[in-house]
Amino acid sequence: MGEYQNMKVTIEGRTAILTIDHPPANSFDAQTVQDLEAAFAEVSADKNVKVIIITGAGQFFSAGADINTIAAVKGYEEAKEVLLKGQAIFNKIEASPKPVIAAINGRFALGGGNELAMACHIRLAEDSVSFGQPECVLGIMPGWGGTQRLPRLIGKGKALELLLTGDRIRAQEAFRLGLVNKVVPVGTVVSEAKRLAKKLSMQSLMVTGAIIDAVNDGLDMKLADGLLYEADLFAKLCETEDMREGISAFMEKRHPQFKDR
Repeated sequence: MGEYQNMKVTIEGRTAILTIDHPPANSFDAQTVQDLEAAFAEVSADKNVKVIIITGAGQFFSAGADINTIAAVKGYEEAKEVLLKGQAIFNKIEASPKPVIAAINGRFALGGGNELAMACHIRLAEDSVSFGQPECVLGIMPGWGGTQRLPRLIGKGKALELLLTGDRIRAQEAFRLGLVNKVVPVGTVVSEAKRLAKKLSMQSLMVTGAIIDAVNDGLDMKLADGLLYEADLFAKLCETEDMREGISAFMEKRHPQFKDR
């Protein structure tokens, strides 16, 4: 694995763990964004990795964009370049055929930190975490997907309330709204994510990728088109070795040994 200034990368079995390590609050400056992009690309290309966990070092998942980076932006063109770069990275995470789990730890997942979590496929949070998109109090708005992913996850009305007020919500409320999949005790989120990752790593990568594509792309289609797309992906899976292995394992009452082909 490569060496990164603000990111730690570890491999455990078939799981890669990316840890944002930019004290004190794991905020996103240019270096951290660059490290996240490079580290995610590296583990995505590793054929031995089937699941990716993203978490934060210390007492924060991420408090969002570095305020000094925002203050230094000069004009429309520079701002748009920064925003499109962040969006592109988060889009790659969301589109990854390898399941990505956000292990949201510590005190905050705010702004860009919450936007990163929302780009992941599954979100686990410690009970101590507060979530929010506080950009409005800085005279700006979310720019890395907050206005688009948040309403898709929790509904338009509540999303607008949080986006327009900048209010924070605690982990249990985030769970109730559907922003996170599960809330766990403080200090346990990474171990919980590892347990889930081990389960997911037993699936065929062909299947996980197809399911992620069906959900991501299908949400932007009419229902009839989404159903056709689902049927097309299903039919393609029927031509894979993993489909034959899965059926054989079921008939023979054993665990399947998928080869991702």
